[in-house]
Amino acid sequence: MKTLVRLATVFLMCTPVWAQWTKVPSPAIPRMPDGKPNLSAPAPRLPDGKPDLSGIWETKPGYVANLALDLRPEDVPFQPWAKALYDERKDGSHSREDPPAHCLPQSVPRITAAPAPWKIIQTPGFVAILYEAFTLFRQIFVDGRELVQDYPPTWMGYSTGKWEGDTLVVDTKGFNGKAWLDQLGKPSTDALHVIERFRRKDFGHMDIQITIDDPKAYTRPWTVTEEARLATGTELMEFICLENNRDLEHLPGK
Repeated sequence: MKTLVRLATVFLMCTPVWAQWTKVPSPAIPRMPDGKPNLSAPAPRLPDGKPDLSGIWETKPGYVANLALDLRPEDVPFQPWAKALYDERKDGSHSREDPPAHCLPQSVPRITAAPAPWKIIQTPGFVAILYEAFTLFRQIFVDGRELVQDYPPTWMGYSTGKWEGDTLVVDTKGFNGKAWLDQLGKPSTDALHVIERFRRKDFGHMDIQITIDDPKAYTRPWTVTEEARLATGTELMEFICLENNRDLEHLPGK
């Protein structure tokens, strides 16, 4: 557990501030009579009527350490080999083997839960997500394209999306199978398929329902819901993990 706290602290130290900018235009944020942002105001919409998901968001703490934070242990349907591997990792004794400890990507969906903000940029043909953590990005194509069968495996996968009412449903496949789903060490394989449902409930709050479908590691799909909050008065900063990675030498494991 101390290892998990230490890793989280590394991210929290990178929380951005306005110190790098001046003459910042006032954003169009609904405000309360006292001038504070009204995060319960209606969610903004684009001219085509779709919800505008744009903005800088931060996820409720805890899910980066344990993706199944709100589930009972028996609700995570491990394959036997995956459960055995998870049991070896979950006490932190293998933290040195966690890819982010080597400045490798946290992958999807773990990157969304990292204690660092991320920015959504929404266009008619794609939605981009810029992650402060490790300075990573995703492109979610909503133009009808499909993933080919012979794709190069990647850390972040390939994402396509579609709208179901006010919810953006994102399918991500094409992973390389090297990522841990969380810091406790839930494994993934190259069969991983992540389904995310982004729903902006009001101006300042968004639910992200995440379904893990990895038949090589789990006996059936399983689902969690994370809460994200709009971050106002802030901006992303550069995060180059390899520039000052001092954590690895202190972590247990091979």
